[in-house]
Amino acid sequence: MKIIISPAKKLDTSIIVQNSKMNTSFLDESTKLIQVLKGKSISELRDLMGLSDNLAQLNWHRFQDWDISNSNTYIAIELFNGAVYEGINAKDYNKSDNNFAQNNLRILSGLYGLIKPNDLILPYRLEMGTKLKTIKGNNLYRFWQDKLHKNIVEELNNEVLINLASNEYSKVLKLSMIKSKVITPVFKDYKNGKLKVVSFYAKRARGEMVNFIIKNKITNYEELKLFKNNGYSFSNENNGSILFIR
Repeated sequence: MKIIISPAKKLDTSIIVQNSKMNTSFLDESTKLIQVLKGKSISELRDLMGLSDNLAQLNWHRFQDWDISNSNTYIAIELFNGAVYEGINAKDYNKSDNNFAQNNLRILSGLYGLIKPNDLILPYRLEMGTKLKTIKGNNLYRFWQDKLHKNIVEELNNEVLINLASNEYSKVLKLSMIKSKVITPVFKDYKNGKLKVVSFYAKRARGEMVNFIIKNKITNYEELKLFKNNGYSFSNENNGSILFIR
């Protein structure tokens, strides 16, 4: 079973891996994207990515300093620090948990493509939906084309894919073209008498689902229906989606 999640905008840069180099599967592609991004001014980055002036300046410096031979990097699962990753709580993992996560969890990334939890990367901000023009086209979906789809299909080898990524990220994998079974957990809350996805709670729940899978070493998706964190409980399964409500 393989699990996919989105990255986080919020980063924790407090833990540096010194005397190390980046280690991901698509560094050549990342380098090409960085070459394009290095040519952008701070104001161009601000407008392209919808950033504040401060964030635009911060990420301009990150792109300018990005170098494949950089000797100080970050462990991906520790660098990302949003609601999903608070739910994952990787800092609590033992060696067995880390090994299971490294084998089964994949983080989708606009810059790095597909990241394994313990891959070494540099801080960045580049959402998959960014309309960055490259020689491949007008956005990152055109840039990545079929590369990430082919990679995940090879890794799956007919295993089940658990989709805990946002639509913005998962669409780059062209899930409808994957022959393996794809399961998408959906988390909904009652609000004003109606069931709806509340973004913050859903993100946290997706992270806790990842934690649930890793801690229990789950390999059969049917066992996901036992998930009961924070008041969520399984409701029904329909056409590849398994619904949890509270």
